[in-house]
Amino acid sequence: MTDGRTRFPPINPRCPHLLHGGDYNPEQWLDSPGVIDEDFRMMKLAGANCMTVGVFSWVSLEPREGEFTFSWLDDIMDRLAKAGMFAVLATPSGARPAWMSQKYPEVLRVREDRLRNLHGLRHNHCFTSPVYREKCRIINTKLAERYKDHPALLLWHVSNECSGQCHCELCQQAFRTWLRQRYGDSLDAMNKAWWTAFWSRTFTSWDQIESPSSRGERALPGLNLDWRRFVVHQTVDFLGAEIAPLKAITPGVPVTTNLMGAHPCMDYWKFAPALDVISNDNYPAWHGRGDNLPVAAQVGFVHDLMRSLKGGRPFMLMETTPSIVNWQEVAKLKRPGMHRLASLQAVAHGGDTVLYFQWRKGRGGSEQFHGAVVDHVGHEHTRVFRDVVEVGETLSKLDDLVGTTTPVEAAILMDWENRWALDDSECVQKKKGYFETCLEHHRAFWSMGIATDVIDQDADFTKYRLLVAPMLFMVRKGVGERIEQFVAAGGTFVATYMTGQVDDSTLCFLGGFPGPLRKVLGIWAEETDGLYDFDANSIVPQPSNALGLDKTYQAGEICDLIHAEAATVVATYGGDFYAGRPVVTVNTLGKGQGWYIAARSEYAFLADFYARLAQQLGLHRVLEADLPEGVSAHLRTDGQREFVFLLNFAAADRTVRLGTARYRDVLTGRPVKGRLVLGRYGSAVLERKA
Repeated sequence: MTDGRTRFPPINPRCPHLLHGGDYNPEQWLDSPGVIDEDFRMMKLAGANCMTVGVFSWVSLEPREGEFTFSWLDDIMDRLAKAGMFAVLATPSGARPAWMSQKYPEVLRVREDRLRNLHGLRHNHCFTSPVYREKCRIINTKLAERYKDHPALLLWHVSNECSGQCHCELCQQAFRTWLRQRYGDSLDAMNKAWWTAFWSRTFTSWDQIESPSSRGERALPGLNLDWRRFVVHQTVDFLGAEIAPLKAITPGVPVTTNLMGAHPCMDYWKFAPALDVISNDNYPAWHGRGDNLPVAAQVGFVHDLMRSLKGGRPFMLMETTPSIVNWQEVAKLKRPGMHRLASLQAVAHGGDTVLYFQWRKGRGGSEQFHGAVVDHVGHEHTRVFRDVVEVGETLSKLDDLVGTTTPVEAAILMDWENRWALDDSECVQKKKGYFETCLEHHRAFWSMGIATDVIDQDADFTKYRLLVAPMLFMVRKGVGERIEQFVAAGGTFVATYMTGQVDDSTLCFLGGFPGPLRKVLGIWAEETDGLYDFDANSIVPQPSNALGLDKTYQAGEICDLIHAEAATVVATYGGDFYAGRPVVTVNTLGKGQGWYIAARSEYAFLADFYARLAQQLGLHRVLEADLPEGVSAHLRTDGQREFVFLLNFAAADRTVRLGTARYRDVLTGRPVKGRLVLGRYGSAVLERKA
């Protein structure tokens, strides 16, 4: 949810427009100046107003240690300014030059088996290495000093898709230092938190501690979780070291780095405070088996996460493709209409940019066949280029959306530390499906046109009326109390199977699950049953239940066997030895309610459950009428006007009922009322009074 604002400033006030452009690599074409001339001609045709430059350009900027060659970048920056365009200028740390790896091998990562990598690939650097940090400081300082007053400089793009781990001795020492700080320099406290008495793992010296390894300790949950936390900490610390000279020299230029959606190894809530604006790379696999709805819903979830990371502030779509993704299992073309639809989906969820990887396909390298605005043929007379032109024309008509916000009343709690703890736990079944479960719960709201934030356990719950926490296995200190306060004050909380089983050290709660949430939910979870794929159970609503549910639904995979203590039973299991036992309950606490869903269900149950609950709570929907299958609806507002996005992900026409409100089609200027027909992969942006 936003911090109360209905509009944020543009990403950089120097460009009060939606940004359109892409990742541009002119250093690959320095021996072909005619190509660069053509690029700038076609950028204007495509309606591009900014280009990301310098992402992997280190060797082109510093071909030998201490020898800097900025003339080619000077030319590109000057060309951008002359064309009335801007630069998202990158620091080059995502890939280091070979001379650096050769002279300073400590900058290369060490794998978990303790073998140091050879030079190559991207992101193959140690975040702890003082040498690498110093080399980054030098090149970043040079860039900032040279371009601090350049009219094209709009934004700093720091590094690229930060990820990965290093297990070198520098990182081992840094990990031990981090642990000493976390546990107050007490080995005893750490041993207790990690439960090291099991299997005689007790540590008697900090120097005995090593990061998890296939050659050593890999089955100590507390160690595994703390190592993941440390990796994120060290990554963000490295990012901060890169940002420092940029901020010192260009304090007014915003800073970002491109995130990777819900990447399983990075906790982006720890990244957010270091960044002025959130940006994301988005490469969905459209047109797979079945329809596009599950893919579209997952993309919507990630967009909502990106918007939520900075309290509702618009985010940047930093990378997407106008065509194919060469590294996916099948490089399937975007069908006509899909590029515009997917681009508007980002804007609908709160994005203020549509930027591509890449502008022009390279002749060689691993991504020579990755989609691009300009194909190897080298001209604008292609289907993909026409699609990009269409998006550019569309975005140019949406200046009124810049900085607008999305009103939100509900939130999905998707917590990275919880995900790590759950995935690492040896219980119930090997594949827990935490992320997939969060997607399913989110999709129920997305399909109704109800906006949701995606938050973690440290978020401010009081902003919302409804908080949904699927599989909240790990409950960090103080979170149970905050959820209890949220419910007592009138909030509605929904939890599921496998909730409240361990604390933030992965130690099991004593006294019965769901641990600190037992009072809120009014239940005791005695056992959890893991089912085979061929097993099945069912959810059978009770007569006259609180939500009026009247169908029987399939359940399986994970089933909690619970006792309703203070809670009211809404539905029971239909099969197995626990037939008749509670599976859905509701508990009243203070002015609010705590719901518990004890089994993994088919999506149809979640759709009906949340539809009834949303109606009961009076949650705001973008359109009051039910949306046709395949269509999603989203809203952004400046407080005076509401901009309604209608997006059809179905491969057929869909008719949307608009109700009695009067609309204006933002893209055509025509009035719209009553109903609207969206063609295959069609989209519309409508305006109405707030």
